[in-house]
Amino acid sequence: MVSVEELPDIIRLEDYGGNYHSYIDAVYEIFERDFIRHKACFGTHILRLKYHPEFQQRAYTFYHMTHHGEQENDRTPDLRRCERMSWARPTIENVLDFNLKFWEQSRNGKPRVCIWMEVDNGDNYFVILDVRKTFVLIWTAFFAEYPHQAKKKQKEYESWKASVGSVIKTPDELIRDIQSRLP
Repeated sequence: MVSVEELPDIIRLEDYGGNYHSYIDAVYEIFERDFIRHKACFGTHILRLKYHPEFQQRAYTFYHMTHHGEQENDRTPDLRRCERMSWARPTIENVLDFNLKFWEQSRNGKPRVCIWMEVDNGDNYFVILDVRKTFVLIWTAFFAEYPHQAKKKQKEYESWKASVGSVIKTPDELIRDIQSRLP
């Protein structure tokens, strides 16, 4: 479990006087600093972003990390995701140091990596990576607002760990394993 004291402060809409446009600009500045100007790594794999289609003249990955919803073109801003934007990079880059759970999951037939950071204040924060044959994308990140979300992820993790996950110990081993199975 990670101490909230080890993480960057969350950024709240109230810190910007309730002005959503100023707030989302500040959240984007964090995203830009952590993922555009300075490339994040999962193990030794430099992570890429999905830029197209752009959303409000910003990388599409940002849209996924700050909005939720089932319909791609009709997602809703998610303040909990926005508040924790500064947690995404430390989650990705400190998997081993923080002793975080990480595993392979499949969504719509595509291999993904789920990283789970449990925080001592009760927060459960997840980052999802999309694994391609020759590179890895940051796909999304989210805060589990309800206990059943974390329980579902725990079952997913345990199932993976009981199978192939028992021999995979590092981010690089996981990415190599997934990429070796891709066409």
